[in-house]
Amino acid sequence: MRRLMLAAAIFGTVSAARAADLPDLPILRGSFTDGLSKSSVNWDGFYVGGQFGFATTDIDFSHAPKSMTDFMLRNSILQAPVGGWSLLPKNHVQSTGFGAYVGKNWQIYDAVMGVEANYSYMNNISSSASDSMTRLLDGETGPTGHTYTYDTTLGGGASLKLKDYATFRGRIGWDGGEFMPYAFAGVAVGRAEVSRFATVSYQKWDDYDESVVVGGVTTTVHRHVPAGSGTLNKTEQRTNAFMYGWTAGIGVEYAIYNNFLIRGEWEHIGFSDVKNITVGLNNFRVGAGYKF
Repeated sequence: MRRLMLAAAIFGTVSAARAADLPDLPILRGSFTDGLSKSSVNWDGFYVGGQFGFATTDIDFSHAPKSMTDFMLRNSILQAPVGGWSLLPKNHVQSTGFGAYVGKNWQIYDAVMGVEANYSYMNNISSSASDSMTRLLDGETGPTGHTYTYDTTLGGGASLKLKDYATFRGRIGWDGGEFMPYAFAGVAVGRAEVSRFATVSYQKWDDYDESVVVGGVTTTVHRHVPAGSGTLNKTEQRTNAFMYGWTAGIGVEYAIYNNFLIRGEWEHIGFSDVKNITVGLNNFRVGAGYKF
């Protein structure tokens, strides 16, 4: 019995000594959750970067001649109807582009807020269209028994090339460790080369019934006679036409070694009319930057 007690004491002493030599692991202290916490990235500060993208663009030429026809036909019976004609199509254009960005973030707990200026040069967002159409339009009220009509033809064409654009946007993101998903919105300014032309020609007709006496017999004859005609032309061209609009989109950034950043994002831009031409753009791009 004394031998068993002596062996147990020796075994307990050795076990205690071996336990004292083990490293101080969190799991041995009942603190296993510390080992699973997310990595910490400081998103606060200034950053710069470059980007490359692929853009799909809708250029709507349908009412491109409108302001020109409104001017040529001002104060006439033809101004309103001709100005409402949808003459030209909407074209879809694809192009690549590249640019740069600079911004600043402010981080409050897991929320990241910032402002950013973004510039994109587009390689070949360019399109053109031309067409003509003819309609018979009602004219002004004539004398009793007379009806005026205008056989009117509108011809026109337009072209637009979007050279580049800049956006100024605010954004808000969420600190997901090394990842930061974000959304943004702001204003956009674009620079385009625009040209257009319009030609309006018309033939005015006077329709009326006339009584004619032939051999003592009175006959009613319908008359369709010309009452005037004209042709009007106007051409406009701008090398640097500025377009203004809005932008919004979403993206995600990934931090490499805390200071090097890569990103992917989708950006939509809606520009206001320039020479009665509207432009809507979707840009899908990737970028890389450095945070100071």
